[in-house]
Amino acid sequence: MMDFAIFWDWLSFAVRWLHVITGIAWIGSSFYFVALDLGLRQRPGMPVGAFGEEWQVHGGGFYHIQKYLVAPAEMPEHLTWFKWESYATWLSGFAMLCVVYYAGADLFLIDPNVLPMSVPVGILLSMATIGVGWVVYDLLCRSPLGKSDTGLMLVLYCVLVFIAWGLTHLFTGRAAFLHLGAITATIMSANVFMVIIPNQKIVVADLIAGRKPDPKYGKIAKQRSLHNNYLTLPVLFLMLSNHYPLAFGTQFNWVIASLVFIIGVLIRHYFNSVHARKGNPTWTWLGALVLFIIIIWLSTAPKVLTGEPKTSAAAQVYVASVHFPAVRDTVLGRCSMCHAAEPVYEGIYHAPQGVMLDTDADIANHAREIYLQAGRSHAMPPANVSQITDKERALLVAWFEGAGK
Repeated sequence: MMDFAIFWDWLSFAVRWLHVITGIAWIGSSFYFVALDLGLRQRPGMPVGAFGEEWQVHGGGFYHIQKYLVAPAEMPEHLTWFKWESYATWLSGFAMLCVVYYAGADLFLIDPNVLPMSVPVGILLSMATIGVGWVVYDLLCRSPLGKSDTGLMLVLYCVLVFIAWGLTHLFTGRAAFLHLGAITATIMSANVFMVIIPNQKIVVADLIAGRKPDPKYGKIAKQRSLHNNYLTLPVLFLMLSNHYPLAFGTQFNWVIASLVFIIGVLIRHYFNSVHARKGNPTWTWLGALVLFIIIIWLSTAPKVLTGEPKTSAAAQVYVASVHFPAVRDTVLGRCSMCHAAEPVYEGIYHAPQGVMLDTDADIANHAREIYLQAGRSHAMPPANVSQITDKERALLVAWFEGAGK
């Protein structure tokens, strides 16, 4: 159990690191091409079919870039595809979902006070929400509504608000935010995999065969790319939110998530306008600031509790341990001054990371985290402010490693 817990924690770190690396690559290339596309300029004498061009300087050299709305007259000898950044980001994200939320479903995914369910049911429900999210989005885009960019975006926003509300009634607040981000990220990656790249391949095949490509494929891909552009910043917020319980762990968490999408749209609208040389709409920053202040206010609303914390089935073995009475005394004495519903440590107003350790159920449910952060390492308490002793740390290790034996 000891070796496995340490290995799993490092695996979680490695997958998270990979996800951040691939995400940076995808978002970076996406933002670059959006800015490039919006900054294109037209001039007399451009090649037939060329829509615009851009001169750029970077790394000591100059770049001359031209864009064809449909395709050039002939297939170029070398063609670079931008797709693996998207695929790798989604795959690493799903791997992290499995490592953190599925393997730790009792703690991170399922909240018996929200909706009691078994781990297999919770995992299947998780996968279903992600898949259904893409199907609903794709059907809306392919419907007559898809002909209106503005109308489609408004309907999609209403769908996202409903999903945000629904997820908070299925999973823990942390998992609800993560899944809203996962659904949105799946939509973005599936846009690349299911629409943008296939459409571009059709155009390439037409060029190779000597046929004139149909411009509709480029228009469809452009619309999906526009959606990805506006969804990026909200996804980043939702993926980072699991570190900030004031976002996911309050009564109006679904409203907070909904407002974040508007903030993301406002910020992207500013940069899109600047890159397209269509003015400097600084009002978007004021709007984003006002919405963020509203989010801060919403996070102060008291959480409506639906019942006492319950010990998960997997955690009951830790309560049954002969070491548990001593461990409980140690945790209550060394940790609960901060990790409580009402912290008493000066300057701490909310339990860090939303982790509360003031009941038997809370302590048992967080056994692995206590073991890794206060037993196997000295990460907690920070700077050892509560003066936990080496003997007490050894007790936490013995409790976790000996549970169930």
